[in-house]
Amino acid sequence: MAALVLGLSLFGIVMVFSASYYTSLSKFGYAYEYLKQDAIWMGVGWVAFLFFAHVDYHLLKIIAWPALIVGGILLVLIFTPLGVTLNNATRWLNFGFATVMPGEVIKFSLIVWIATFLGNDREKIRRTKDGLIPITAVLMVVLVLIVKQPNMSTAGIIAILVVGMMFVAGMRLYWLVILGGLGIGGFIAVVLSPKGAYMLQRITTAIDPFADELGSGYQVVQSLLALGSGGVTGVGLGKSIQKALYLPEPMNDFITAIIGEELGLVGLLIMMIAFMLLIWRCCRIALRAKDYYGMLLASGITILLGTQVILNIAVVSASFFPTGVVLPFITLGGNATLIFLSLMGILFNISKHPSEEVTP
Repeated sequence: MAALVLGLSLFGIVMVFSASYYTSLSKFGYAYEYLKQDAIWMGVGWVAFLFFAHVDYHLLKIIAWPALIVGGILLVLIFTPLGVTLNNATRWLNFGFATVMPGEVIKFSLIVWIATFLGNDREKIRRTKDGLIPITAVLMVVLVLIVKQPNMSTAGIIAILVVGMMFVAGMRLYWLVILGGLGIGGFIAVVLSPKGAYMLQRITTAIDPFADELGSGYQVVQSLLALGSGGVTGVGLGKSIQKALYLPEPMNDFITAIIGEELGLVGLLIMMIAFMLLIWRCCRIALRAKDYYGMLLASGITILLGTQVILNIAVVSASFFPTGVVLPFITLGGNATLIFLSLMGILFNISKHPSEEVTP
């Protein structure tokens, strides 16, 4: 598992440098700024990986409630002068010495908190008052704060994460249907509300990005052109045309398009196989976890990893409406890199103490 994460991390550094070359030249006058940022955060992330890989994961129970409270406070601070607005969305906090994205922090907090909340009692999730209602209440509060930013992609990922963990914990199937229906209904209500116009525009863009190829569909169109230009074998590493200030912020959420252009379908398939092997390995770790708590932790991490990989590739290929979803270990983004490498460290820790039997 660690070898796959390391390989994807090194690949990410190479692709961030390639994808950001012209953007860095344009903004800073030299080509290495984003490479430097990515390398620093990757280094910090691997320090976190090693820390969580060697500290008993059961100690995370101590920080479960504090982590949830801190995550909630950060989400509230978004609506203070500390909040940074970019592209009509306020998703970042600027503390001067660092920029924090509360949406990434709360993912970590929820995984640890839910695993702790349910980890000592296998039947707790089946008791509506003691298990289901408290977790659902926390989820609702978090979703409201995130939707208000607005950040529908993070809201959707968190909803999938929390409901997925509850289902793995043993939530009854009819509750899964009810919560799924409420989630779909809530999404439709947000889209049809006065503040949901931007979401409706993104949905129509995904259906036909070429209908407004110089406006709302511009980024998706440039992404498709990059993928089409790459063909089967790609135009060659470093030789992308779309990264030359055609595709906006190519080192961020749409870096997969640059990978497809430079390395082609072959390169994309190799990357996707690496992610599939990593997710498969994560599933095995969850199934063979030493205890119920470890199984829930590993399951939450696996659900989050798989969801983000699928959504990122879907957005880049216009199979899903355009929204900000990072590709783990590849996309430039300090908060996401630190969080995902920390979670991988926890997963590696769990894998060092396997059970002789598959966790039921």
